[in-house]
Amino acid sequence: MSILINKNTKVITQGITGKTGQFHTEKCQEYANGKNCFVAGVNPKKAGEKVFDIPIYASVKDAAADTGATVSVIYVPPAGAADAIWEAVEADLDLVVCITEGIPVRDMLMVRNKMKQKVAAGGKETRLLGPNCPGLITPEEIKIGIMPGHIHRKGRIGVVSRSGTLTYEAVAQLTEIGLGQSSAVGIGGDPINGLKHIDIMRLFNDDPDTDAVIMIGEIGGPDEAEAAAWCKANMKKPVVGFIAGVTAPAGKRMGHAGALISGGADTAEAKLAIMEECGFTITRNPSEMGRLLKSLL
Repeated sequence: MSILINKNTKVITQGITGKTGQFHTEKCQEYANGKNCFVAGVNPKKAGEKVFDIPIYASVKDAAADTGATVSVIYVPPAGAADAIWEAVEADLDLVVCITEGIPVRDMLMVRNKMKQKVAAGGKETRLLGPNCPGLITPEEIKIGIMPGHIHRKGRIGVVSRSGTLTYEAVAQLTEIGLGQSSAVGIGGDPINGLKHIDIMRLFNDDPDTDAVIMIGEIGGPDEAEAAAWCKANMKKPVVGFIAGVTAPAGKRMGHAGALISGGADTAEAKLAIMEECGFTITRNPSEMGRLLKSLL
């Protein structure tokens, strides 16, 4: 069991003919059941061609209709990426994973509003992961995105993070001490994004094959505090929490576009205090995440 994706998931790559899209699609194909999972690419100008034996279609709708794919991954450059998200949403996919970094905030606001309007009008809800995220992986089954597959092992620990690098750090620590992962999800560091910590924590809480979770956040925004409050009321599994950016000065953007302290409650210390209050086992040292989690099992 896993959350969001498994070895039977069929995936479309939007931007498969670009350098980044080709590189990562090949790596995802090589991982576990990737050869069977990556079934289509999209490029209106190259429909009918193939990349790595993957057929290219003129649109997401055509690709989904022909292959039965329910998930798309986007490597389209920033200027066209929001349109690519909307094309996948219009095709009624279950999940869209947007890897692209640097999408204008205004573009993301517009596409997010259109997604909300579609659902309000009775249309199908498509989940969005990202943008500016590393993707997600169900170890030894499928990976969608840019994470290094070799550090992951199948197991029963969930990992969710706003930071790609810290996702890999947590996973590598778990694997090193003999704990595998049920799924690892990078939600991305942009201010306007899709799935948030709270959504992934809900999925892990409901997943019978996840025993505990590492939740990694960053300075900026209320997401981690909202997830912690939900966990206090609902979470049945132990959680280790870490927040990046303890030394970040207020008003200075650190790394991710969303990592900006604007008020008192979005500093690292404030978030750590809220997480601890809500029953998380917190650490201020990222090298302790795996060891701490093992002590809770």
